Amino acid sequence: MNASLDYPELFVSPDWLAANMGRRDVKIVDGSWHMPAAARDARAEFKAEHIPGAVFFDIDRVADTSLPMPHMLPEPEMFADAAGAMGISEDDMVIIYDSVGLFSAARVWWTFTVMGAEKVRILDGGLPAWKAAGFEVTDATPLTRPANFHPVFNARHVLDLADMRHEITKGDALILDARPRGRFEGRDPEPREGLPSGHMPGAVSLPASDLIENGTLVSRNKLDLLFAAAGVTGRKPVITTCGSGVTAAIISLALAAVGHDNRALYDGSWTEWAGHKDSEIVVE
Repeated sequence: MNASLDYPELFVSPDWLAANMGRRDVKIVDGSWHMPAAARDARAEFKAEHIPGAVFFDIDRVADTSLPMPHMLPEPEMFADAAGAMGISEDDMVIIYDSVGLFSAARVWWTFTVMGAEKVRILDGGLPAWKAAGFEVTDATPLTRPANFHPVFNARHVLDLADMRHEITKGDALILDARPRGRFEGRDPEPREGLPSGHMPGAVSLPASDLIENGTLVSRNKLDLLFAAAGVTGRKPVITTCGSGVTAAIISLALAAVGHDNRALYDGSWTEWAGHKDSEIVVE
């Protein structure tokens, strides 16, 4: 793992976390989530083993459940209540990991940053790297002290369906789709039953898997090459999308890693777009 060296403003190493986890301002968050087809229970896995002191952030529960799409961004007040109950304030250093390496941790990172948290990092290599380094895990229930989280909502980093349609009509933004190319091109089925595959007009395929190597973000040199090939230039606005807003956050994280701040994530992503019969779907 080298992301903690290449991108120190976004990642910390297992060694750093082991040395600093005793600090009162360091809060550890397990942000694990799995695709339904994986048949894995992230919460049960957390209860069985997690980094000592970690709390579990469930993206399906800390969400706007009034909407038909899964794990949609919650209202700031709901997020603040949930973060506070976990013992997290906006001034804390929040270290996020997942059980895969780099997957859903990026979505939790994005959620915290959208809500105004500024000191948010991802554990380089996630739980696998922590265990490989020989550090302990536990099944003990974490002890937390309630805190106050004061959200500052960064609306410019999130889009809804109306925003997305407006951006496509304008044509100014680069739309990067994190889904596998087969789904993007319409050759492979979507994992959600009844949802057609394909992509939005003008979208460019950049599978999130291309940005990950050995459970973490690829090197800066590789990232620059991938973004250049996808059309990321200067201050051109970039919109990230995927199936349901999880792997799109990996692209958003990578954009942050190269200092591209003119970015937004389409929260409903393909689940919302393709779920509307009046949405244009492109098949290659």
